[in-house]
Amino acid sequence: MRTHIVIPDCQVTPDSPQDHLTWIGEYIVEQKPDVIVCIGDFADMEALSSFDRGKRQFEGRRYIRDVDAGRTAMMRLLKPMNDYNEKQVRQHEKKYRPEMHMTLGNHEYRIQRAIDSQAELDGVMGVMDLGYEDFGWQVYPFLDVVTIDGVAYSHYFANPQSGRPYGGQSIDTRLKNIGFSFTMGHQQTLMTGQRFLNNGSRIRGLVAGACYLHDEDYRGSQSNSEWRGIIVKHEVRHGQYDLMEVSLDFLCRKYEGCHVWEFMRDKYPDIFAASSWMQHDAMRNA
Repeated sequence: MRTHIVIPDCQVTPDSPQDHLTWIGEYIVEQKPDVIVCIGDFADMEALSSFDRGKRQFEGRRYIRDVDAGRTAMMRLLKPMNDYNEKQVRQHEKKYRPEMHMTLGNHEYRIQRAIDSQAELDGVMGVMDLGYEDFGWQVYPFLDVVTIDGVAYSHYFANPQSGRPYGGQSIDTRLKNIGFSFTMGHQQTLMTGQRFLNNGSRIRGLVAGACYLHDEDYRGSQSNSEWRGIIVKHEVRHGQYDLMEVSLDFLCRKYEGCHVWEFMRDKYPDIFAASSWMQHDAMRNA
């Protein structure tokens, strides 16, 4: 039986902090899971957002900056593993080579949407610009499903009748509708559950869609307090596993020696002042 680590949506922008990616990389090297799954929306690609186009916050966004930010973030995530393997080579020891799976999200799909709307961009830009495959990931197109040890992974699972993502439903309802063990991102929440079947087996559902230090402006001040972190699945087999949640606060305390809101307050005061982390700090000091 194997161990999986799932990295939810990171939504990296040119201006968002990337420190947590180093923490995650260090934790991966320490835990050495057999499988790493990045659930998509690793890069935000904000310059291609149709939702923000024409708004004040859209000014100054550039495709090349988004690509550079995504590639820099990926290098940061994988640097601890690369450093570890270089050390192993020097010591004539075995390298750590986990399976690495990337299920593209709707934010990466913004690139294809731009090409589809402007045919002259075909061959000029593409998802390959983000370099995921060059970094060692097995990449799956947006909404393709990859099943690993009985767990189906995709950025999200869609209603086959409408093509729209299952949303606003309890985890129990999703388990019933989807019908097999699944893990998805996309929604800024954490929902877990399991359903026992008549044949004595069970299926497990997991929704985890937030793994970043910044706040999403469009969600407002009351909607950015969701759980953020990575997921560890131990003893994965036939769609079953033991679940462990690893929050960004835990990782920050482990590798920086302080709570994540303290880290943000001291290193990124401007971001902290307008973020949900300030609420955590205020409650702690109340």
